[in-house]
Amino acid sequence: MELAAAKLKFIEAWGKLGSEWGINRTMAQVHALLLISPEALTTEEIMEQLSISRGNANMTLRDLIGWGLIEKQHKAGERKEYFFADKDVWNIARQVAKERKKRELEPVLKILNELSAVNGDEKDPEFLTFKKIYKRH
Repeated sequence: MELAAAKLKFIEAWGKLGSEWGINRTMAQVHALLLISPEALTTEEIMEQLSISRGNANMTLRDLIGWGLIEKQHKAGERKEYFFADKDVWNIARQVAKERKKRELEPVLKILNELSAVNGDEKDPEFLTFKKIYKRH
């Protein structure tokens, strides 16, 4: 397999994997492109290589920065912004787990904690059943 074909296959595969992490396909594809790029890329280069619009590229890059998966950098004497990704797969896995915990698990735990303070009739079977779920051990 030629390098160009291998790159496309990796970008597609990483894009499919992204939905398992809780990010959309385009975000994962941009991340994949930055993973396999030896140098930081501009928004225009990302748009061109993935055939995505400027709006999609800007929104996706902002989201990837928010997830902590990529960083922005400036080069001296240039106005363009460049984006790069950490190439360490373990760092990526830790960051995805950290973000998923923050975005998915912590809000649910907050709700469960709020529900644990429910008041009701201790003789009501519905209340007892509901309360049993949230009882702390």
